[in-house]
Amino acid sequence: MSDVHSTEYSFKPKDALLGAQMLFVAFGALVLVPLLTGLDANVALFTAGAGTLIFQIITKGKVPIFLASSFAFIAPIIYGVQTWGIPATMCGLFGAGILYIFLSFLIRIFGVEMLHRVLPPIVTGPVIMVIGLVLAPVAVHMAMGRTGDGSAWLVPSTTAIIIAGVALTTTVFSSLLGKGWIKLIPILLGIIAGYATALILDATGFAAATQAAFDPGTLQNWTSPTLVNFGKISTAPLLAIPNFVFPTWNLEAILFIVPVAIAPAIEHFGDILAIGSISGKDYVKDPGIQNTLLGDGVATSMAAMLGGPPNTTYSEVSGAVALTRSFNPAIMTWAAIAAIILAFVGKLGSVLNTIPVPVMGGIMILLFGAITVIGINTMVRADSDLMLPRNLAIVSIILVCGIGGMTFDLVVVKLGGIGLAGILGVILNLVLPGKNSGEDPEVHADL
Repeated sequence: MSDVHSTEYSFKPKDALLGAQMLFVAFGALVLVPLLTGLDANVALFTAGAGTLIFQIITKGKVPIFLASSFAFIAPIIYGVQTWGIPATMCGLFGAGILYIFLSFLIRIFGVEMLHRVLPPIVTGPVIMVIGLVLAPVAVHMAMGRTGDGSAWLVPSTTAIIIAGVALTTTVFSSLLGKGWIKLIPILLGIIAGYATALILDATGFAAATQAAFDPGTLQNWTSPTLVNFGKISTAPLLAIPNFVFPTWNLEAILFIVPVAIAPAIEHFGDILAIGSISGKDYVKDPGIQNTLLGDGVATSMAAMLGGPPNTTYSEVSGAVALTRSFNPAIMTWAAIAAIILAFVGKLGSVLNTIPVPVMGGIMILLFGAITVIGINTMVRADSDLMLPRNLAIVSIILVCGIGGMTFDLVVVKLGGIGLAGILGVILNLVLPGKNSGEDPEVHADL
């Protein structure tokens, strides 16, 4: 058996190209999170690579997975950056990593069944749904050419909807009809197709024409009738240190963001089970789910310490492992090294920042809807009867409080949105009489 197909760690220079291919598969989703949330894409590349290496050290190089930007935290990051700024938001994200670490030690002490009892699908499912649904207006605003909060127009609506439609359609059909590697990179292909459409509309003068027909008083930040502005690319340095941002203490951000980590922490189980079924190894036992969750937590806290988004295991890369039969975990080491090297390419971040807002909006429509469906599927797989009074109460309260944006002022801090919904779900599950409905946490998704 070759080193590539072996499940044992074997670091060989000849595997560098295969590792770069694994990064290519993850690239679209990896950079999408910072582009949507206002974080630095180069920092996200660095923390993804460094986080993967940390994960490998903690798990002794036994699991062939790649860690990168988590979609589950998009909503709280957007809110946190707008409300407290990036440094304070990073404090909350650091706390999310600490929660992972805390849960990993609880598993060591009490076993994994304890976690299933405290956080059953009837709690994690609706929390995941809230994460997707609260973002729906952001996706629609951006797809129509507005800012994420809808306060200002950036691109005329006709032009924006065409670009968003191309990006969305390409992403959907790549996922449905793509074969081999194509099926693994639908987000990246959607971004490329939307970007190319914007360039074509610029070249043909369509963008300028729709701008002239649009009410000029409603457009903001349009200094020229072009969708893609290459001006900043020429001035950006070829090589540069990523714009690392260090956290500042903010208890309110911690209490708002940490409960969001409940759902992706549970999803971690499904990801580990998935890669285990692909490679034929039981990673839940060796290196142990407590160690994989610990690695994920340390990687997430490290990312927050530098200004990057939280990390999570990527099922696209697991799909690539299944396609190539490349089970050697050292290939992910090469992918991590490639990500770290790319992080120091200054012009890469400038190129990514030229992507028009409607491109992101089109992909977000599918992405946030998919997150919501994952939450529904979490309860379906657990065979949860939502008409049971206990389950009905838990799910209803989580959804309405989370989507409605309920806040609770504790004088020193304020809880609200997804964070409050998660805390309410956990409390209701513990105090309401009756038994949990369903104990299976396995859902394969990039949360």
